[in-house]
Amino acid sequence: MKHYLITLLLLLPFVITAQKELTLYDAVMNQYRDFYPSGTAGFMWIPGTDNYSVYDANYQSLLRGNVKNDETEVIITTDEMNKATGATFRYSKIDSWKDGTHFYTSAEGMYYLIDTENKTAEIIGGTPSVAEEEFLHPSTGAIAYNGNGVGIIGKANEGQNVIDDENGYVNGKAIARSEFGITTGIFWSNSGKYLGFYRKDESNVADYPLLDITTPTGSLNAIKYPMAGQGSELSGAGIFNRETEKTILLKPEGDSEDYMTNFGWSMDDKYVFIAEVNRDQNHMKLQKYEAETGKFLGTLFEEKNDKWVEPENPPYFVSNDQFIWLSERDGFMNMYLYDVEGKLIKQLTNNEWVIKGIDGHDDAGNVYFHGTGDSPLETHYFKVNIKSGKQTQLTNESGTHRVSFSSDFAYMHDAFSSTEIPNIETIKDAKGKVKRTLITAKNKLADYKIGTAEFGTIKAADETTDLHYRMIKPSDFDPSKKYPVLVYVYGGPHAQLVTNSWYGGASLWMYWMAEQGYIVYTVDNRGSANRGFEFESVIHRNLGDAEMADQMEGVKFLKGLDYVQGDRIAVHGWSFGGFMTTSLMLRYPGEFTTGVAGGPVTDWSYYEVMYGERYMDRPEQNEEGYKKARLMNYVDRLQGELLLIHGTVDDVVVMQHNLALVKAFVDAGVQMDFFPYPMHPHNVRGKDRVHLMEKVLTYIIKNNK
Repeated sequence: MKHYLITLLLLLPFVITAQKELTLYDAVMNQYRDFYPSGTAGFMWIPGTDNYSVYDANYQSLLRGNVKNDETEVIITTDEMNKATGATFRYSKIDSWKDGTHFYTSAEGMYYLIDTENKTAEIIGGTPSVAEEEFLHPSTGAIAYNGNGVGIIGKANEGQNVIDDENGYVNGKAIARSEFGITTGIFWSNSGKYLGFYRKDESNVADYPLLDITTPTGSLNAIKYPMAGQGSELSGAGIFNRETEKTILLKPEGDSEDYMTNFGWSMDDKYVFIAEVNRDQNHMKLQKYEAETGKFLGTLFEEKNDKWVEPENPPYFVSNDQFIWLSERDGFMNMYLYDVEGKLIKQLTNNEWVIKGIDGHDDAGNVYFHGTGDSPLETHYFKVNIKSGKQTQLTNESGTHRVSFSSDFAYMHDAFSSTEIPNIETIKDAKGKVKRTLITAKNKLADYKIGTAEFGTIKAADETTDLHYRMIKPSDFDPSKKYPVLVYVYGGPHAQLVTNSWYGGASLWMYWMAEQGYIVYTVDNRGSANRGFEFESVIHRNLGDAEMADQMEGVKFLKGLDYVQGDRIAVHGWSFGGFMTTSLMLRYPGEFTTGVAGGPVTDWSYYEVMYGERYMDRPEQNEEGYKKARLMNYVDRLQGELLLIHGTVDDVVVMQHNLALVKAFVDAGVQMDFFPYPMHPHNVRGKDRVHLMEKVLTYIIKNNK
């Protein structure tokens, strides 16, 4: 009896503190709903003041805070906004501040300017039903929109039609398949006098059919999809003068197939700048135009590279006659100071790490920017003085920072996380000193049974370059046991999976998978982002080769660990990761028992012009490279189990990729598995994503034996 009581006492604390089990549903659907670290809601600096605004806990009041104390006060409530506008706001929605007492908001297609002191609203106007994207000019309150052309809404019931879409032309939308850093197609000038926009002629681009199964007999939705080596869109731009109501159209100064990218305005609105890139993407010219007339004023400078030149940021003006250009010309993204005539004044930064973007400048000549800093796993903020060249790091805590600056750059709101810290938000002064802490978030998974992520480096296949990996182990990890492995891979350009941030850059389903008795491993191979041009450009003309060689170094590393069951390694990835997954299964047969590839590129000649030709050149220029990367050529080498997945209306990696590969397997008499997700585009989102991840992970667990 005594022995029994002792045992019960030993078990009692475990019973009381027993941790919850994370379900796959929670891991997929609630990563951002229930488990994302708490933070301030809707933080915005109020211009011209030391104040900021945030939402209250229920989003029913907009609150004002000050950098010097912990107190907040109500600016306006949802009920007051409804009364002032006559609209129905579900929460105290703010789009942007105009000044210290007025902010813009919108509801049901109508825009308003709210006076927070008098609790009144001015109607700006409503956009038509055809509007797809809307762009507010902060000082004038004018709203530009796209959708069957470009239009502008000024005061109530007063609109300006800029240009209509017709004869194959599309206006005011992102061009070049959103490459070259292009995310939008409309660009307000600083004063609001002019509206710039992209314009593309798609008449040479083939129609690609996507099947809509929701209609009784099925119907086709034809999209314009330029495949590598085929007819591409012809890019252009336009300038609309709001005073004269006249539009000027611009075309490339070189070849008609040149890309017009990185549209930018001079500070005084006199000039427009466009980075013109040739179709081969190895030659860029920064072109200058007169805004009033559209007159071409000349090429300011050129950049060439045997591999590629990829401008992703417009000129950033620090005065009427000087601007900063971001370029990788020295191997890393750095800042170069030019005058408005194209004379290089000096290289402003000389970092051997990647600058990710410019955030603004102050009256003292300091330019604020963010980049990796010394660790490619992190994001930090800096300033550099234009005159002295002195560079100062403003964020020093190890991790990933997201900073917004007050209008005079005297203060910054810093939200950062790391593998150890869910989220800490502070107000700092211009020197980076913490003035007050807004929130220190708790780990919302503290009560759950969840594994740990470990980080380290291995050598790339070149035996020189360090590659960063993340390894997630189960919570009850026992080094004396042997564990199967799931390798999660992306591996392509403009992506990085391993970061010093909460969860380590991983999705929560990976931690769930670890609890099923797995090690989940990821390594960022050469060709991925934030390591500089040499690291990334090794892939040129041979997509998959260096990337797979590096992934296999990861496999070699895994097999050398005492606790890894080296004959039970599976691989999974999506998009470029789907290409990598299928490539690894076919070109390294027997190394993986199981692969699940989502939305994979299987033949780069089926992929879009802008991305594909940058990395592979045109098919006729690189026949051997395209042949080597074509997965249909390796179907007879499959060993193990392979599941291919695709959304049936994928407009990024069209389903032709997977269907062509399936046909090759059938022709070769090789068995594999295929699963379509009807009416889903390039990824499976919403509630169906649970079905997707259950499909993926169940397949791996079942077959990785």
